[in-house]
Amino acid sequence: MSAPEGMYDVALKPKLLRSLLREYVPDEKHPFSNPSELSYVVSTVKTHKLLSEWTPQPVEEDVVEAWKSAVDSWVNRLLTLASSTLPDKCWAGICLLGLTCQECSSERFLTSYAVWLNTLLLHIQPTVVSHFVKVASCASLSDMFTRLSGYSNAKKDGTSQATRVIQLASKLLNEDSSAVVLEEAVCLLCTMINFFPSSVHRHYDSIETAIVSKLVSGKCSASVLKKLGYGLSLLPKSRGDEESWSLMLDKILLYVNSQLNDAFQGLEEEGRSAQTMRELLPAGKEPPLPLGGSAVSEHTSDLSSRRPERLLGSRSATLLQCCCTMLTSSYPAMVPVPIRGLIALARRVLLVDGSLSLSSYSLTTLKQEFICSEIPLLQLRSLEILQAVAEGLSSQLLPHAAHIVELLKEYLTRCKFPDLKIKAYSILKVLLMSMGVGLAIHVSQDIVSNVFIDLDFLGDEKDGKSSGTNTKVQQDLLIESRHKKRKHSNMAGSFLEQSMRDSSDVETPNTTPVPVRIAALEALEAVLTVGGSIRSESWRGNIDHLLITVATYACKGGLSKEERKIILSGDPTSIWADFQLAALRALLASLLSPGRVRPSHLALGLKLFCRGTQETGTKLAEFCGHALLALEVLIHPRVLPLSDQLSSIDGYKVLSNTFSSYQPGEPESEDDDLNENWPGNDDEMETHATKGQHDAHYSDKPSPTAKDTDKLPSISHVPKETGPKVTSMANIDDHMAVVESPKSVDPESVDQRTRLIDSEAGKGMASTSERHVLGNTDEDSITIMERIYATLSSAEKSKVPMPESEDVDELPDIVDGDPDSE
Repeated sequence: MSAPEGMYDVALKPKLLRSLLREYVPDEKHPFSNPSELSYVVSTVKTHKLLSEWTPQPVEEDVVEAWKSAVDSWVNRLLTLASSTLPDKCWAGICLLGLTCQECSSERFLTSYAVWLNTLLLHIQPTVVSHFVKVASCASLSDMFTRLSGYSNAKKDGTSQATRVIQLASKLLNEDSSAVVLEEAVCLLCTMINFFPSSVHRHYDSIETAIVSKLVSGKCSASVLKKLGYGLSLLPKSRGDEESWSLMLDKILLYVNSQLNDAFQGLEEEGRSAQTMRELLPAGKEPPLPLGGSAVSEHTSDLSSRRPERLLGSRSATLLQCCCTMLTSSYPAMVPVPIRGLIALARRVLLVDGSLSLSSYSLTTLKQEFICSEIPLLQLRSLEILQAVAEGLSSQLLPHAAHIVELLKEYLTRCKFPDLKIKAYSILKVLLMSMGVGLAIHVSQDIVSNVFIDLDFLGDEKDGKSSGTNTKVQQDLLIESRHKKRKHSNMAGSFLEQSMRDSSDVETPNTTPVPVRIAALEALEAVLTVGGSIRSESWRGNIDHLLITVATYACKGGLSKEERKIILSGDPTSIWADFQLAALRALLASLLSPGRVRPSHLALGLKLFCRGTQETGTKLAEFCGHALLALEVLIHPRVLPLSDQLSSIDGYKVLSNTFSSYQPGEPESEDDDLNENWPGNDDEMETHATKGQHDAHYSDKPSPTAKDTDKLPSISHVPKETGPKVTSMANIDDHMAVVESPKSVDPESVDQRTRLIDSEAGKGMASTSERHVLGNTDEDSITIMERIYATLSSAEKSKVPMPESEDVDELPDIVDGDPDSE
């Protein structure tokens, strides 16, 4: 055998595996001194694939035999350690045996897993004393059956072997075991349900009873409760039919409602419990058996009579989370969802705030305190159920969406906890995006009202404090943009660091947490995206002003002293960057959402996006680049041709016409700052507009080319020329008089246009600027004049030589020939 060439050489793998056995894996003679060394062994085996026995290319036979022999020695050592009477060595052997189930070759696994299974089953018996040996055995069994599920030829034998494992795992649940043993036992049951569901059929009821008994006992930690709830939600999957899923969900909902009856006495309106019960169990529907069976129900009633308020969070909150998991997890069959019952139960929880009702009986202070401490968790789980319903059913929720929206609108007016408010905003966003504009019309005003409260950084408008601070920030940003040339612009410092540094200069009395502001901005973005142009006259202007204020605040600074103490102690850059991104996203939705007027504050918004693009390598810069691309249609609007044709007249290219987004007769926004702050006063704009470009009444039309003049329709009311083609400008005056006969025309303006046409006709050139001069408010007159001019240009084309240069500077100056000017 030749020496190994490097770490990629197959000959190195058996040597490295034997070295690990010799140096780090204990045996019968040597003590297990350092258990932490096993992590190095696991990492090395996975990195170099030391147990795979796979070679990418043909190798020498002695190398293959050496590797097979090394793996045999590895397996024998592990089986010896797993049979040891010393708990530490036994634990090490079981852990490495689970690693072997994952990493060994398929041939070795299929021929050896039965032997390994018998070894592992010995250590999950009730007689085993060591808890960490039980935990390691359960974890290794999960690894084994996960690998076994991938072989179709071993499915039948795997199902029979899984039945043995389920019996022992159920006994572990019924024991008074430690928390870690319970967690691993539930994880092992979940593995069997997911990969070998048919093995659970015979033990379905016993597993349900064991899980529910532990769940309602009140002795489990939060992590164990989460595992138990997850296992209960997967249990119907073992049968895979519609009835099992619906029955389990009905059992859980009825159990939670009964627990709320004991806990909410004196804290809710009379009749709400009965109303919820009617939704959960409609008339004519038979009530199911109690959750977990009759024995568990009696035990639960005894516990509830003694301390319902202490068990409210451990029971009901876990079961509500179990319902949410059932709604969001995949299932083999189509199942009906009891939407009315879910909404009714969520409504009952969300409308309780812990205050005593007027007709309440004598309630002890201690009970009220305990219930108030558990209500936020219950409300969070209820909101998660509503979110699961909204995301899972999407547009199918239409008949029930109004009830969820009304419930969330009422809840937002009461809620004061940040996490709960964020969840409520996220549900409204999901509903808006899934239900569309129909929902946006009815819910937009309520969302806007709540958003104003959460985004009112500058206090009450009545005090006169809001406008002053914000105006100063916006004016500083505009002044900075006006005094910087494009080619000399150089941003000093980072955009985000500047925002955090400037925040010390802006004092804001609002104490709304930044995550809540982000959620409010995301909900408002959804409102503008879906229904920003529908029935938004009452709030659109205020929202546009609010969003430019928030975006300027986020990009220029604005943290209160209280927020700085909380945020700066953790990771301020991350959360503040998220807030900046949310503010700019909402601002972009405001600028792009259709409205009755041109988007207000467009110039300031463009400046913010331009500054954001300088944060190279961040999500903020990426979004700002996309935002500037999306706003291009507002910055440079133009009418593009339907076909890709390049028109030119004698060497001069006819450019595409532009149009103004503002149309005559439309109202102008009072906050529209585009003409005032962007092109007129910004030094970055180096192009100058001519005198006639300010009139929005003149629209450009492309001049027809010489080859298209034959296709022009005839002009019936213009005298037909029988002699030579017209070259005298006197005849043109006659034609113009005939065209504009319905209106009175100033002779001086006619002379100006005549001289201009004469000078340009001599060159045979039709430009878009001339059509501004020839423009008229009467669209028909403009069309006829352009047709006459095109005909004259075509007639003189063969007589007058064309200029060879295409330089635009050689064109004659255009004078203001407005016929309506005095």
